[in-house]
Amino acid sequence: MTYTVNGRTFDAEPNPGQCLRTFVRSLGHHGVKKGCDAGDCGACTVWLDGDPVHSCITPAFRAEGREVTTIEGLGSPDDLHPLQRQFRDAPGFQCGFCTAGMIMTSATFTDAQKEDLPRALKGNLCRCTGYRAIEDAVNGVAAVEVAEPGRAVGTSVGAPAATDVVTGRAEFTMDTEIDGMLHLKVLHSPHAHARIVTIDKTAALAVPGVHRVYTWEDVPRKLFTTAIHTDHLVDPDDTYILDDTVRFAGQRVVAVLADSVGAAEEGCRRVVVEYDVLPAVFDPEEAMADGAPQLHGSDDPFVRDPVHNILLELHGEVGDVEAGFAEADVIHEGSYFTPRVQHAHLETHGSIAWMEDGRLHVRTSSQSPSIAKVKLAHLFDLRPDQLRVFCMRVGGGFGGKQEVISEDLVALATLDTGRPVCFEFTREEEFTTASPRHPMKLTIKLGARADGTLTAFQVRNVSNTGAYGNHGGETLFAAGAAISAYRCLNKKFDGYSVYTNSVPSGALRGYGMTQPAFAVESAMHELAVALDIDPLELRRRNIVRPGDSLVAIDDGPDDVVFAEDGLGQCIDLVDAALRRTGNGQVLGDDWLVGEGTASSLHETAPPTEHISEAWATLGDDGVYELAVGTVEFGEGTSTAHVQIAATHLGTTPSRVRLVQSDTDRTGFDTGAFASAGLFVAGNAVSRASEALRDRILAFAAAHTGVDVASCSMDDDGVLCDGTRVPLTELLDAARRRGIRFTEARKAYGSPRSVVSNTHGFRIAVHRVTGEIRILYSVHATDAGVIINPVQVRGQIEGGVAQGIGFALTENFHVDDNGVMINPNLRNYRIPTYADIPRTEVLLVDSTDSVGPMRAKGMAECCINPVAPALANALENATGVRFRALPLTPERIYSRIGENRSVPTT
Repeated sequence: MTYTVNGRTFDAEPNPGQCLRTFVRSLGHHGVKKGCDAGDCGACTVWLDGDPVHSCITPAFRAEGREVTTIEGLGSPDDLHPLQRQFRDAPGFQCGFCTAGMIMTSATFTDAQKEDLPRALKGNLCRCTGYRAIEDAVNGVAAVEVAEPGRAVGTSVGAPAATDVVTGRAEFTMDTEIDGMLHLKVLHSPHAHARIVTIDKTAALAVPGVHRVYTWEDVPRKLFTTAIHTDHLVDPDDTYILDDTVRFAGQRVVAVLADSVGAAEEGCRRVVVEYDVLPAVFDPEEAMADGAPQLHGSDDPFVRDPVHNILLELHGEVGDVEAGFAEADVIHEGSYFTPRVQHAHLETHGSIAWMEDGRLHVRTSSQSPSIAKVKLAHLFDLRPDQLRVFCMRVGGGFGGKQEVISEDLVALATLDTGRPVCFEFTREEEFTTASPRHPMKLTIKLGARADGTLTAFQVRNVSNTGAYGNHGGETLFAAGAAISAYRCLNKKFDGYSVYTNSVPSGALRGYGMTQPAFAVESAMHELAVALDIDPLELRRRNIVRPGDSLVAIDDGPDDVVFAEDGLGQCIDLVDAALRRTGNGQVLGDDWLVGEGTASSLHETAPPTEHISEAWATLGDDGVYELAVGTVEFGEGTSTAHVQIAATHLGTTPSRVRLVQSDTDRTGFDTGAFASAGLFVAGNAVSRASEALRDRILAFAAAHTGVDVASCSMDDDGVLCDGTRVPLTELLDAARRRGIRFTEARKAYGSPRSVVSNTHGFRIAVHRVTGEIRILYSVHATDAGVIINPVQVRGQIEGGVAQGIGFALTENFHVDDNGVMINPNLRNYRIPTYADIPRTEVLLVDSTDSVGPMRAKGMAECCINPVAPALANALENATGVRFRALPLTPERIYSRIGENRSVPTT
């Protein structure tokens, strides 16, 4: 069979049933990605005789005798296709995993298709950008700027990897081939709760190509937590690599190692497992009741009450809430529910392990290689010098890769066999076995005087941590902080993180704050309606102000610095924007129009210990090298770190070479989550770069015999009292004296500052179908000094898009046995281009007292006010309050029909 790929013709024979995606990747064209293998996401798009096709559902044999073009063949770094250049210059990407498919699709568009992008891009998904940046890229709108030496901060410079991303050269985790690599697949439990009686491996081991079948008897019997934090004691050690008890449908039971994915999958099918099925419980309120099935014993002292399946309880009261309710003129009480939500990063979890020079190397898709290394060393009794963990570019994370859930199995298999081993999740495994957002039920009770002053604020939160604790405790702590945005002398919080026979919950953008933000901001809106006060005005009267303590569940001191009225300014900006725009659209009598707003505060680093170390060096070639452990997965920290270093060193970003996310080549870094990639790692970069600058200036002053105060950095040289000395001259002089220009500095996540956000929507609701159309979307944030304006806008737009999906379309459908019945992108339904409006982004003019270059990390928190703002707009339009997400058309229609007070015009 003859094939032509990117202009090169060759003879090859695909495997029976092989798809075009795996075929072209086997030939080394790794720009073709796997996001779904179901034709849903478009990450695998290639051209077949010039027409875009999803290669994951195109049989390879259909390309015989035809011209296949991948992103690598569209253009090269030295000769970019116009669409590649436009995606680079917009920039039309964040993590970049979907970018090749987006470019291959949009490069074929006619002018008519560009006029109808909702239809033209319906086959391509992006989880990062919110699509506005992609629209700009398709239309040739450029935003990337060139920075002057020493002035990179505040400029929309492009990402260091931009050209590699748009040409398909950027390496992600699975974009490599290793000779002799074995493939690992997992057999998952069909039961939500069962004890394993026997496992028969015989038939599986008889499958040609199968090398090993691992069960709970073949792995270290060590309890650990898959959650990633520097202080592992904040998370419960309640998990084994493989266990003889399964606690959710989808839990790993057996791992099969084989020469190919197909052989490993067949091995899984042939394993015979006998289960003793146990009673299961899925509702956390039922799990806490007397007599409920018990999921865990008391081996871990972290578990608060194993008899009632309570991982952790939090109780706190400030003042006297009963007295506060007694003096209230109006009391509002309601219960609010937020469901399980998946990250749906387009790159699934995956890891590759191999032995080299007697050491274990693990290449993984993780948000924290440093902590992954610590966990693997613990599980397999390895010394730190026996292990390297590193990341290439990571295809999205959003907290989902703040877990160790693939690295352990490849490490096990490689240490056992000595062979390279690859383990890549399917999209179904992402839904059924990875760690989604915690479902929470929150009961909010508010008391207020007639003028709107809050007199009492009470919250009861029941959080479903699923079968294992993971982030259950930390997200519950974070949820308690949701009540700190409002002044009130009397506050009470009761929180429960509860085990159930459900997929374990984990970290997701907003980290424990998104769910209570929906509840609290919905309740504040309802209280405003009851008081007949404008909802924004009610917030203005009660928000915390500079100098206030951020009182949540107790009045003890903390390390949070709250120095500016960012929240008040955000509220004012959104209020003015809604008044300014008005409703100029005429939709007809069947549409009900309403507006809604919501706000939130979010701390710029997690309360647990967060550490980052950065190394700054002037290389022998005169180029600066910056080494930092933070992973790049679309949040833009790589760009920001380079900008910070270039600004301190008086140079341009092009003269800063970045080394990152490799435990052999960088210092320790807790991880890129909770916006700490900018706030903590950025501070480390800033301090290391300043120290290197000072060392160079001091040497230059001594070298030229002038005062150091008369010296300044000048791109690739130093000005010494008016005389310019090239860095190469200083390097030669330093080398003769045995001096290296290199500095290392550490930063910690304390003290922390606060980011403020307010979102506003104007929506139309169809009274017959329940359809919601977003007419206007506006978001204001207090992000301090803006390091990179286009990146900040992109992070907000992406967070808003995820918030819209959380509020309107995304939902786990689980049957009575705890099995998810829609584990794919098509039926789970993350937003497409057609679902997301352009959001007007408004930035408060502010600074920060403790962040790098006086900036705040803000990518984590922008999602928090989106869902409540939509719910509040829905009530404003229909007169009906919806207290559970998602706000699907069928739910809206049924409730509107029940409500006779809906306006008729």
